[in-house]
Amino acid sequence: MRGQGHWADLVPDAELGRSDAQRLLRRLAGYLRPYRAKIVLSSILLIAQVAALLAGPSLVRWGIDEGLRNTAASRAHRFDVVTRAAVMYLVLAVLGLFLGRAVTLLIARIGESFLRTLRGTVFKHLMSLSMGFFEREQTGKLVARMTSDIDALQELISQGLVLLVQNVLLFVGAVVVITLLSWQLSLAVLLIVPPVYWSSKWFRRVSNDAYREVRDRISANMSTLQESLEGIRVVQAFAREDQFTKRFENTNEAQFESNLTTVKISAKYFPAVEFSNVAGTAIILGFGGYLVHRHLVTVGVVSAFVLYLNNLFEPIQQLSQFYNTVQSAGAALDKVFGLLDTKPMIVDRPGAFDLPSAGLGIVAEDVAFSYGTGMDLVLNRVSLVVAPGERLALVGPTGAGKSTLAKLFARFYDPTSGAILIGGVDLRDATMDSLRRTMCVVPQEGYLFAGTLRDNVRIGRVGADDAAVDNAVRALGLWDRFSAFEGGLDSEVSEGGTRLSAGERQLVSLARAALADPAILVLDEATSNLDPGTEQAVEAALESLMHGRTVVVVAHRLSTAERADRVAVIDAGGLAEIGTHADLVAAGGRYAGLFAAWRTHQQH
Repeated sequence: MRGQGHWADLVPDAELGRSDAQRLLRRLAGYLRPYRAKIVLSSILLIAQVAALLAGPSLVRWGIDEGLRNTAASRAHRFDVVTRAAVMYLVLAVLGLFLGRAVTLLIARIGESFLRTLRGTVFKHLMSLSMGFFEREQTGKLVARMTSDIDALQELISQGLVLLVQNVLLFVGAVVVITLLSWQLSLAVLLIVPPVYWSSKWFRRVSNDAYREVRDRISANMSTLQESLEGIRVVQAFAREDQFTKRFENTNEAQFESNLTTVKISAKYFPAVEFSNVAGTAIILGFGGYLVHRHLVTVGVVSAFVLYLNNLFEPIQQLSQFYNTVQSAGAALDKVFGLLDTKPMIVDRPGAFDLPSAGLGIVAEDVAFSYGTGMDLVLNRVSLVVAPGERLALVGPTGAGKSTLAKLFARFYDPTSGAILIGGVDLRDATMDSLRRTMCVVPQEGYLFAGTLRDNVRIGRVGADDAAVDNAVRALGLWDRFSAFEGGLDSEVSEGGTRLSAGERQLVSLARAALADPAILVLDEATSNLDPGTEQAVEAALESLMHGRTVVVVAHRLSTAERADRVAVIDAGGLAEIGTHADLVAAGGRYAGLFAAWRTHQQH
């Protein structure tokens, strides 16, 4: 079982071994268990379709031998046989058409239902993973699991599985039928199968490498394009258009060469298969004529063999082409299952209970923390108490560990040693639902989702009606500001809130927190990226939001620390000082130095 963060170490699109394929199939069977009845039905329909296809050449044999070539029978009898053979052939062709359509629709419904369930399962699992996972992993890789990898599975399921099973059944069925018709002629025909098989095996091997190279070249080309477009301001500012154009020409040329390689491989393989088909026809006609002359087979049998020849070589050809799709889908499925195997680091332990509703102070008891096994400690032996209703500011230099301590308070991580307690309860013994109801975290940058301003505020509490949203906005004194937008709270915002300033996005975040109405508020440098136009509004809204709550604020601006009840100075992963603003300034320690430097910077 993979641990958290290790799933991405898989080699992209690596060829799956037999044991890996068996493991994936067993696991896939578990996901397909709810569709067993439909799978059985589709299998029966598919077998019936293949039987209809295989029966056609036998009807041709019967029509020729019993109708056209049966000189002992009357003319009326021969005409009747030919007519019945033609009608039955047509009926079987139509039946095969409808059976094929039914199989395609049924398999597509099963496949799309499975993919819908898989997408939902992956998304739900992503939502359950801990914050540390998302801080380590690239968003692009996670998006790829839901897009390109699922698309690879969709290509396999929508058309590939039907072709795979159909071609296997056609090949096996054709071999059985021609053997029953004439073992002598079937041996002659099957002599051509080994060269076709080895050619197909060669094609499978070299094309797999070639197409993997194509995917790598496409990825490199797209990366060059994306990087150049994202950095277009820098490129143009330094007049490096020619340099970056040359970079793209190089990756574009590499993609061109790798695509040509696949064309050359196909140009060798497919004509060889076509030649084998022609050679097979020649063998059937030549050796079949000899057997007809010796009265060992009939003309109808020879004709049937010619028709069955396609059922021998076409499946081999299609399966060879289909191999890359199977490999790509298998690699994609392995990645998706690898993601699903990633375990959340933060989960409710058995017997977890809700936090109490009163006396909700925060206690850190000898807390140490590192972001991974063997890594340096970010926090070391930190102990402090935040009383109920108190405002505590965490200050210190960049990288000192103050934001990490705030994340431990919110249980985005668990301490490496020591404990975080709220209301006297170790957070590891409390349910996550009760913690999220009790505590609200306002991050440094307010993120907005596509929708209206009202929708974004409503995220603070599930099921909140419009009146509750309006009251939360009014409670922070933001009603007039939001009403100034065209459409008011019902104004549409783009994903990420790019149409709004940083300060306006932060105001929405504060209204969201006000709607949640938590007992404890954690502000992670929530005022560090304010624009002058909204700074005063955010400061006023923050003051309203903090009233009557236990507040921990990671303070970038020391004016925030100045207004706090107490200030804790975090430095080099430890608690350097703690006390009121006035006491710490008077003490002349680290906080006094930080505050003096900040004041000097503000004056200039």
